[in-house]
Amino acid sequence: MDIFSHLLLGAEVAFTPINIFYCFLGALLGTLVGVLPGLGPTATIAMLLPLTFSIEPSSALIMLAGIYYGAQYGGSTTAILVNLPGEASAAVTAIDGYRMAQQGRAGPALAIAAIGSFFAGSIATLLVALFGPILILIAQQFSPAEYFSLIVLGLISSIALAHGSVLKALAMIFMGLGFGLVGTDLYTGESRFNWGFIELADGISIVAIAVGVFGIAEVFRNLERKGNQGEAKVAKVGSLMPTRAELRASAGPIARGTAIGSLLGVLPGGGALLSSFASYAIEKKLARNPGRFGNGAIEGVAAPESANNAGAQTSFIPMLTLGIPSNAVMALMIGAMIIQGIVPGPKVMTDFPELFWGIIVSMWVGNAMLVILNLPLVGLWVRLLSIPYAILFPAIIAFSVIGTYTVNNATFDLLLVVGFALLGYILVKLECEPAPLLLGFVLGPLLEEHLRRSMILSRGDPMIFFERPISAGLLAIAAVILLVLVLPVVRKKREEVFVADE
Repeated sequence: MDIFSHLLLGAEVAFTPINIFYCFLGALLGTLVGVLPGLGPTATIAMLLPLTFSIEPSSALIMLAGIYYGAQYGGSTTAILVNLPGEASAAVTAIDGYRMAQQGRAGPALAIAAIGSFFAGSIATLLVALFGPILILIAQQFSPAEYFSLIVLGLISSIALAHGSVLKALAMIFMGLGFGLVGTDLYTGESRFNWGFIELADGISIVAIAVGVFGIAEVFRNLERKGNQGEAKVAKVGSLMPTRAELRASAGPIARGTAIGSLLGVLPGGGALLSSFASYAIEKKLARNPGRFGNGAIEGVAAPESANNAGAQTSFIPMLTLGIPSNAVMALMIGAMIIQGIVPGPKVMTDFPELFWGIIVSMWVGNAMLVILNLPLVGLWVRLLSIPYAILFPAIIAFSVIGTYTVNNATFDLLLVVGFALLGYILVKLECEPAPLLLGFVLGPLLEEHLRRSMILSRGDPMIFFERPISAGLLAIAAVILLVLVLPVVRKKREEVFVADE
């Protein structure tokens, strides 16, 4: 089958009434969580993960994907109008976007953000369709040694976007790996690390750990912050039509932001956040008058908005083709696949072609829906900021608890949620980013499986990881990344980026 036949198959899946509904629902929820500061797609997908158990796999993943890239759209709205980035990747957009709003140019800023997002999302989706199958063909030639090294690279790369020190990020990875080992040994059938709880025979539920660490713990964190926030002053929108000069000035940044985001989204540890910061920095360096940035430069809106949407879309490539998540959201997407009984990896496209291509085509549909949702309804999204968090958080907790219980009808899972919620809150207080923990948890069993299979094939000789060129190259890249991250200059730069994010 050629690419057009594949896309036709995807269209047959994506354009069914039920999948159009779930695509719209995902885009709507994504916009909502992008608008509301402090919630974010990771926490939302974690809370919705239990519901995917009762939904068809393609519908579930189409909805979750819509939430992720929809949050990139929604985050720009409040960043521009209220100077409150609803999503972390929109923090850069707020720098020039809010200044434009103060100058009476909120409409053109919103329009350019939507145009850039739509263009970048459409192009990045095309790249997923073109390069996904190629990467799968390469991955099918991988031995267990290459897969082990690739997973190590992914885990080390995730440190690049982790708040706090490199040592703390490494600790989170090892903690996640430890949680992933709980359950039953794959080869011997012996129970291990289950502390005598028979309920842990099948391992820790990804729903429990995701809802606890990213859902309930985030509620605790928001309850602390909400009391210190004043009422937001919303800028007037006015006309949405940008001038010809603004369109010309935005064309280059949109194209460059799309290219940067598409590349960084594929890399382990990359995604929307890194893409938006990188594109803004590059545009500022390329500008004839860098002093305009920070004072209402339209390029400061066009570039990061294009980059974060492109990064969000292409981050699906390693998840769909290799079963390797590039960020916490993709780890949750893998969790949704596991709940549905689908083994992530290169066989997804061959064993479940309707799922693979249905998700890709649905991204084009979702991007078109998001333009309609964001521009005409901008007033509605801003008014949502007036909803007291005291009303929102009980509903969030109740929804999370009910959803978790319905997956296995097990009270023990609720106890796990409470435990992981407390753990997540403590980690935040200790300035430890929980995203590497989730990546370690999801990738831990895969890491162990490929390690043990490699050692069996080599009869216990660890040199198998260094004798194979691809495996050795991946491990070398991981070592270089780790060494670079501990350099004082790089460490200082990471701290500056995350201070700006917060």
